[in-house]
Amino acid sequence: MRAACVIHELAEVKSVHVGPGTNIWQFCVVLQNAEIGDNCNICSHCFIENDVVIGNNVTIKNGVHIWDGVSIEDDVFIGPNVTFSNDLWPKSKQRPESFDRTVVRKQASIGANATILPGVTIGQGAVVGAGAVVTRSVPPYAVVVGNPARIIRYAKTDEATPAPLAVPGPIENRPARQAVSVDGVSIHYLPVFRDIRGEIAVGEFERSIPFSPLRYFIVYGVPSKETRGEHAHRQCHQFLICIRGSCAIVADDAKRRIEIPLDSPDKGVHLPPMTWGIQYKYSSDAMLLVFASHYYDPADYIRDYSDFVRIRSQGTSK
Repeated sequence: MRAACVIHELAEVKSVHVGPGTNIWQFCVVLQNAEIGDNCNICSHCFIENDVVIGNNVTIKNGVHIWDGVSIEDDVFIGPNVTFSNDLWPKSKQRPESFDRTVVRKQASIGANATILPGVTIGQGAVVGAGAVVTRSVPPYAVVVGNPARIIRYAKTDEATPAPLAVPGPIENRPARQAVSVDGVSIHYLPVFRDIRGEIAVGEFERSIPFSPLRYFIVYGVPSKETRGEHAHRQCHQFLICIRGSCAIVADDAKRRIEIPLDSPDKGVHLPPMTWGIQYKYSSDAMLLVFASHYYDPADYIRDYSDFVRIRSQGTSK
């Protein structure tokens, strides 16, 4: 393996587990048990400890130290001076029996000078902004910034455009249903009746709402930095209405992703089974009403995005 990679004469590489096409530049130190894949670029002044696994096509810029307990999957970019840590309560000369595993999933990018605390997972395709301090796991495709890091948006996400009016005139003339780019997901505009006594938004099950629910729940009091959902259902349909305030819905079919703002009680989103759903950007007064087609069943949930992608690719919810 060593002969097929390029190691600068001023680097100290003790590991023989370095893949072909990988470049390791000057003043790098790689300990003997580290594993580095194919076609990686390890820039100068990096340190890679023993219990480290690095996948293929990974770029690690200058001044990055990767300690025991860190795994980096394929096609990851790590910017200059990113800091990984592997012990929340370090003490001199006292080494824990094992370290919490820190995992950077494939296609993720971490900006310069970011700090990654131990035991977190940076999800597939996620982006960590420069200087961010990541204190807990980052969902797939989330873009996080700040200290502590918080989600500001999702990468490669379409934005839902308002439904055009069927004919010129008042908002009641808009279409009742608007299809979007994500498979099976739709925005529904509920009828609104207005007079001097107030307004009523009406939804009829199996008409304007495309199923009869067996369960409902209301989400409220969510701090604006928090993200909810982050799962898919195998069989359950959901219909979401923000009855007060506002929030944003991200829907994902493993190929496309769309963000839909919910900001009025006459607008709902239908998430069919096998749709990855996320809710975030809650206003301080937000109340999200969710109708569900099934009773609560833990076995109906898919909570790992990679499992969701695999199941979707197989064309089954089993």
